[in-house]
Amino acid sequence: MRDIKNKLTSSKNSRNIQSRRGKSFGYQVLGFGAGGGVATYDIDFLVIAGGGGGGNDAVSGAGAGGYRNSYSTESSGGGGSSEAVLALVPGTAYTITIGAGAAAGGAAGSSGSNSSISGTGITTITSIGGGGSPLNNANGNSGGSGSGASGESGYTGGSGTANQGYDGGSGPPRGGGGGAGEAGDTDGAGHGGDGLASSITASAITRAGGGAGYFQPGGAPGGDGGGGSSPSPAGNGGNGTVNTGSGGGAGGVATPRDGGAGGSGVVILRMATADYTGTTSGSPTVSTSGTDTILIYNASGSYTA
Repeated sequence: MRDIKNKLTSSKNSRNIQSRRGKSFGYQVLGFGAGGGVATYDIDFLVIAGGGGGGNDAVSGAGAGGYRNSYSTESSGGGGSSEAVLALVPGTAYTITIGAGAAAGGAAGSSGSNSSISGTGITTITSIGGGGSPLNNANGNSGGSGSGASGESGYTGGSGTANQGYDGGSGPPRGGGGGAGEAGDTDGAGHGGDGLASSITASAITRAGGGAGYFQPGGAPGGDGGGGSSPSPAGNGGNGTVNTGSGGGAGGVATPRDGGAGGSGVVILRMATADYTGTTSGSPTVSTSGTDTILIYNASGSYTA
């Protein structure tokens, strides 16, 4: 994966020194049951769930999908630290599930779907779908990041999931959806919370922003990739950007209008090119950076180690 010389001399990557390959025969050795040692190799991951959908009738913004990360010292969502790398067992097929963003439309938005990595020998990595916008005059819904509260004072934003995303805003009048990087309303009334940037693909890209709550005049902006709210009473909320897990924005109060759809999720794997087998399904995008190979799954599939 990342150059071992750099890991031995750089404090930035010192957390991973013990989890990388040992000196004996090229791999870390772990015991599984009574069967003895099994050779493994390590990979980094970024797993983002689908974003929640925005509602209409002057409601709040939807939350972004949960954001879990192991790469470098970059954060996970909700202020969480980067997680431990995954140790894969050669010859084992690992299932990659990409969560759908919630569909547009309706007085209340639906929550996004979970994304995950699962398979033998690892603890399943699951990111939770973003909370959908509630009906007007209601508390926000929980999710990877929570949706905002709808209505005047006395309502609260939905809760984000620990180490995945932030809470939705509480307004008044309508809160923005939480993002991976901050809570809704942090940057102003109805604003969606910002997402987080990761350079796991070799260039920094920000994903998982919250959708915006209804705000007049002119609407409010979503967080990075999140849908903005309707700029007019009869307008639609903006959609979350696909494959970023961002939340949808709120629609207006006059027909015809719809809330914005949530953005679908994404799973990214990064490993040493020397370890990469080339056996995949789901048509991930494959690229290289230095001595590493990077797989971007925009649809569900698998990787065989």
